[in-house]
Amino acid sequence: MFTSVLMIEKALTSADVEFVTTLHGDEPVAFNVLLQPRGDQADRLLRAIDDIALGEIDEAAREGETPEGEEAKSEGQRALEVSLRALHASGSEADGRLVEDHPLDALKSLVEEVAADEVIVLTDPHYVEEFFHRDWASRARHKVGVPVLKLFSHSKA
Repeated sequence: MFTSVLMIEKALTSADVEFVTTLHGDEPVAFNVLLQPRGDQADRLLRAIDDIALGEIDEAAREGETPEGEEAKSEGQRALEVSLRALHASGSEADGRLVEDHPLDALKSLVEEVAADEVIVLTDPHYVEEFFHRDWASRARHKVGVPVLKLFSHSKA
């Protein structure tokens, strides 16, 4: 069985589930999901810039209405539960947890804990972070010791 650590920032859509569960053909995959709840207010500006880059001005204006930090944890827990149910429904083994501390430290620890074969980072585009190679996938490649695949989710958060 192939073991993947799947790092996400929102609930998986059915298209996302199909995407990640078919990456290895018929080989069974066990997913260990890490969900990073929305960050603090410093992340809000970067998300607004991403929205503007995508032409979603209305989304950029609503960034201030989205729960952040501690308030986002319960929403994150629900998104994690939805994602795990969807992976189970597809016939995959799946376990998961919210990121409590620094995302890359949590990722590295989980990769070592489960002896992962790969990391899949599935997020919306983050143009500013990607341009400067400060996104999770770019930084994880130097930290986790296994291949890191970066994929874009099929719907905007």
